[in-house]
Amino acid sequence: MSRDDAVHTQYEGYPYPARDPADEAKRLVTGSPSHLAEVNHYLFAGARRFGAGAPPFRALIAGGGTGDGAIMLAQQLSDAGGVGEIVHLDLSQASSDIAKARAKARKLGNIRFVIGSLLDLADLDLGLGTFDYIDCCGVLHHLADPAAGLRALAAVLADDGGMGLMVYGTYGRTGVYPAQDALKMLAGGDDDTQRLAIARTLLADLPETNWLKHNPWLADHLHGDDAGLYDLLLHARDRAYTVSETFGLADAAGLAITGFIEPARYDPTTYLQDEGLAARAAAQPWRDRCALAELLAGSIKSHVCYVAKKSAEGRVAQPDSGAMIPLLREGDAGQMAQGMAATRRISADLEGLSVSHPVDRLAPAILSRVDGVRTLAEIHAAMTGNTEWDEFKTVFDALYAILNGINVMLLRRDGK
Repeated sequence: MSRDDAVHTQYEGYPYPARDPADEAKRLVTGSPSHLAEVNHYLFAGARRFGAGAPPFRALIAGGGTGDGAIMLAQQLSDAGGVGEIVHLDLSQASSDIAKARAKARKLGNIRFVIGSLLDLADLDLGLGTFDYIDCCGVLHHLADPAAGLRALAAVLADDGGMGLMVYGTYGRTGVYPAQDALKMLAGGDDDTQRLAIARTLLADLPETNWLKHNPWLADHLHGDDAGLYDLLLHARDRAYTVSETFGLADAAGLAITGFIEPARYDPTTYLQDEGLAARAAAQPWRDRCALAELLAGSIKSHVCYVAKKSAEGRVAQPDSGAMIPLLREGDAGQMAQGMAATRRISADLEGLSVSHPVDRLAPAILSRVDGVRTLAEIHAAMTGNTEWDEFKTVFDALYAILNGINVMLLRRDGK
């Protein structure tokens, strides 16, 4: 059996991630990439319209698996009152069947399911056309030639469109590949049931010196889930990327990275307390700052980024005018503002690293007025007292830098 056949067989037998369509009645699984507000912020400068009367939005979920990306995007597009089509493309019939059942549970009619490989997108038999947005999450690193896979996606991306990508991160997966190699030696010729049993036995028997045993950022092998264990330790093919290699992968496909999620994790000053070191780090070009942050953090197990054709210039929304509308990616601004008023700080956990930032006295009042509808100019007008625009904007910019850095606040442009 070839390794490509082995990858296909794996996802037929162990669809990943494991999902129960009945859970759709309880929750919508959200994440990054492909959250609709993120897509707008990082690829369309906040100016893309998705509601009634907006142009149809076409998205491809390449290697959609059990459907997280397709279901999230289709539901958010439907909730916005928008029209369009989400194409879920995957080699595995078993994985696609789960995604279909999830879509049926939500009564989503805007998803088209296609069985096939992203490498065959140029094939006229698929007839899928071009897309405004492409999601490729956790797929490229399983291909024999990831660069060829990304080029195939770029070939069906509209010139003004963009992609959301996820590839494994090298340092946050410390311990994975030695464990994979050990299992190939111990269980390479066994059937899947026996290989899974041997993998669980090995995990329980790892010595205290083993790197995987001391990597707290990986948990798929600890949840008792066969699909998660297989995907992490028994996969027929996977590789990981450093930040620099991720930039190189995009470069080779003629794509430019517009941003990483969460931005603060790719800022070296997040990890440095010494002012002199922080100043040296801040002076580096953006690519080098991102690479340095990865080296300092040590915990980034996957890289989520947005990429666009030709150039990243002008693709990311900026708080550069009173016409911009701030919104929370998720959560209630009023509740968050109450907590902020009590502590005068914003605190967050970045995979084990606790960060805490002081905020100005006006910050809670500004945040409490963020509703995803009011522009910055309207929020300023609603402020009590005699707060001048320049003071308001200075405080907002500092608040935005913190909240955007932890992927809480995004922007869209007023379309009135």
